[in-house]
Amino acid sequence: MDELILFFLTFLLLFMIYQIFLIGPLKEENLEKRKNKKKSDKELLEIKYLKSKYDLDFNKIKRNQLLQLCAITSSLDMAIAVTVVAFIKSFLWEIVVGFVVVVSLIYISYYLIYLFYKKKGMVKNGKHK
Repeated sequence: MDELILFFLTFLLLFMIYQIFLIGPLKEENLEKRKNKKKSDKELLEIKYLKSKYDLDFNKIKRNQLLQLCAITSSLDMAIAVTVVAFIKSFLWEIVVGFVVVVSLIYISYYLIYLFYKKKGMVKNGKHK
């Protein structure tokens, strides 16, 4: 039960941090308010990864929807990693398992995002690099 509470609290805390500090300033309406900044000047690392690895068609994708999806995915990945690492007692194993879990979750979750957008027809060539 404690691990479930840890998972939900970690997810909510990380999601709120994403919303306030990363997603909020990058939303289209906030970028339009700042005329001196271009939309491509600031971009999440997750979006850069999706753009370079999976060749998504960003002309078809709604920017705010993608930002929200990245926030949920990243928060969920980190919450799962924290919960898994909480079961381990040795510090060295926490670091090793934490690294493996985080890298695996990031790769899998952003591949699932690619499949989601591919199903909707929002990939330029249909194949990832």
